[in-house]
Amino acid sequence: MLITILILQQPRGCYTRTIPRAEPPMPPDRRPVEWPTLAMLAATYAIWALGTTVLAGLSPWIAVPVVALAIAQFSSLQHEALHGHPFRNEAWNAALVFPALTLFVPYERFRDRHLAHHHDPILTDPYDDPESNYLDPVVWARLPGWLRVVLRANNTLAGRILLGPLISTVAFVRAEWAAARAGDRAVRRAWALHGLGLVPVAAWIWAAPMSGGAYLLAAYLGYGLLKIRTFVEHRAHDLARARTVVVEDRGPLALLFLNNNLHVVHHMHPAVPWYRLPALYRENRDHYLRRNEGYRYAGYAEVFRRHLWRAKDPVPHPLRPGPQG
Repeated sequence: MLITILILQQPRGCYTRTIPRAEPPMPPDRRPVEWPTLAMLAATYAIWALGTTVLAGLSPWIAVPVVALAIAQFSSLQHEALHGHPFRNEAWNAALVFPALTLFVPYERFRDRHLAHHHDPILTDPYDDPESNYLDPVVWARLPGWLRVVLRANNTLAGRILLGPLISTVAFVRAEWAAARAGDRAVRRAWALHGLGLVPVAAWIWAAPMSGGAYLLAAYLGYGLLKIRTFVEHRAHDLARARTVVVEDRGPLALLFLNNNLHVVHHMHPAVPWYRLPALYRENRDHYLRRNEGYRYAGYAEVFRRHLWRAKDPVPHPLRPGPQG
């Protein structure tokens, strides 16, 4: 692996140089099938089915949270699939997560944007990083006051959970629509496949006790749960290697996120399956914390305590030049 050192920022993107650095050795994993991931996927589908049928017949107050948890877990499994798990074959992995349980984001667009995000030198750049939550300060300065208020609220954890799914979905769909109209075939293909993936989900919900409105609410809540993870994953920093967090959590949220809370470990070893990340972190903890300059939370309880009502970051990227004059 390499340490990427930021040496110059331009209005779009970053220029970088790299120097070698020894990383913790990775023992080979030659299994053709990763059974823990398959088992987790089977359990997630089963819980989703149980929530939309049996539990929905009992009470929507029980069913909606359960289905939201299943949808969030499914999104975490889609993240595993795009990184090559549980099979070595990309098409098989995509087939496993083909049903569009999450409703809002086509799997192929999630895959392409996320893999682009894994180029660490561009992390947090408001143009080049597809998953950045920062804005160019020049763009920020031109926004109307009401929108600045909304985006500032979105930069608290409470706002990110409650408003974040709507804000990010609107921004994502607008960008996708523009790309599709401009003739981007990859975008058009992804949305066509997403439409096909919605068919079995819609047919299931049509026949199930859970109403369409309840399912929409569950999908929104599931997206909100995922925002807890993404809220602290990256920060603006001069060093690309110091932009990625470690949240030392081993509770229910770590399982829901499939250990992606150990995010710097995942970025350094994106091919490592979720169930091997904790041991890898334990064995090399000091190294990872040196690498990310101590960007660490003791757990998600600390994240909630520090940021539920208080912004972690400004909306305009703090390392980009602001408007002149």
